[in-house]
Amino acid sequence: MTDQNSKDKTRSGGLSRRTVLIAGAGAGMAAGGSLLMPDFFRPALAADHPPLGTWPAGTKGSSVTIGAAVPRTGAYAVQGEDELKGMQLAVEHINEGHALIKKIAPKVKKGVLGKQVKLVVADSGAKPNNAVQAQQRFINEDKIIAMTGSTSSAVAVALNKFAEREKILYLVAISGSNDTTGKDCARYSFRQCFYGQTAASAIGPVLIKHFGKNRKAAFMTPDYTYGHTVTKSVDDYLSTHAGWKMVTNQVSPLGTQDFSQYLTNIANSGAEFIVNVNWGRDAVLSIQQAKQFGLTPKMTMVVPYQIPFLAKEVGPALTEGVFAATDFWWTLEDKYPLAKMFVAAFHKKYGYRPEWGAENAYMQFAIWARMVSEAGSFYPPDVIKQYEKGETFPSMVGDVHFRAADHQLVRPVIVVRGKKPSAMKNKEDYWEVLEVVPGAPLMQKPDAFGCHLGSYT
Repeated sequence: MTDQNSKDKTRSGGLSRRTVLIAGAGAGMAAGGSLLMPDFFRPALAADHPPLGTWPAGTKGSSVTIGAAVPRTGAYAVQGEDELKGMQLAVEHINEGHALIKKIAPKVKKGVLGKQVKLVVADSGAKPNNAVQAQQRFINEDKIIAMTGSTSSAVAVALNKFAEREKILYLVAISGSNDTTGKDCARYSFRQCFYGQTAASAIGPVLIKHFGKNRKAAFMTPDYTYGHTVTKSVDDYLSTHAGWKMVTNQVSPLGTQDFSQYLTNIANSGAEFIVNVNWGRDAVLSIQQAKQFGLTPKMTMVVPYQIPFLAKEVGPALTEGVFAATDFWWTLEDKYPLAKMFVAAFHKKYGYRPEWGAENAYMQFAIWARMVSEAGSFYPPDVIKQYEKGETFPSMVGDVHFRAADHQLVRPVIVVRGKKPSAMKNKEDYWEVLEVVPGAPLMQKPDAFGCHLGSYT
């Protein structure tokens, strides 16, 4: 396996990773401001606790650093770049004390606890080994006090275990596997986004309402933890609640280019629906090739875990009528004030409306800033216990809170359907929001998937 990170480069103009430090212009101000802070505002020092992970070494200067390992190459590169933009915007907003951040983390001023936040970035290529190696390097070289990234749930699971070992907080990026906050959960890991079980429980009733009972579905499943757990959750829901039958499950490796053998099997299966669990570039190619094979629109396409930029990449003609579950869609700005603020800020900076990868990444950083500032400490167990209080706070989809038992955010799932091209109000108006489904009823019991959190120290 090629280690994309061994080059120690990002794609930002060929600069070395160590130069890609995203910080607000007020870094010097924060450094000076920290000298004037009253003692009771200062985070706990090493005298109060023995060193743990990179604490307190990573908090001694005028700034603290978060390490991001995101896919910038490979099948999930488009989604990785979108995540990164959300992270970068969040860091800017934290460091300048932006009004949106203050809605979520009201104690944030300019930086967190008087310190500016920096971001170091590496390309994971959606490969677990690459991500772990990058984060280890960030620990050694930058003394990161938190890490983020995934997009692939295989990466998320690997970083869960790494975070637990190194005692570094892990802010999970995109990860749809039930295992991330299930059997592979970790005391040091927190997930904001929706996942297989909640996706299935949200989209299942919509499919049953529109199409009825006793239907036949072919599944397309990527061969790793995300694919298998999402497929199982959707199949379990539809078979249990409406007698739907999985007539074939076509399992393909991540990075498949040619889906012809899988689509041929689906064509001969008698399926009425294609439940496509593929993600990233794999989803784009499989949907395009299903159309070329003449399977759609004769068979209805369902995407239970929606992919950022899917409609843009395949074109609205192919997503017309497609049902999908998602974390966020930008037209929610009409319903939620924080969504409106986020969409406006993101569009101003990047020139397009955000997809849910950017929203998830931004929220993870904003929530982290809230928890650290509320705890008044960077000491990892203090921050973890702040998350575990389960306090309600605002988000871009309404009020949310974390479950202490598995570190999963209790949040709505958005069910959408692809618009006809003629119904689009602008070039980014791909999806119609059908329902915003409350999160708590969608979720399994915290221990149902085998979550047993580790120790604080």
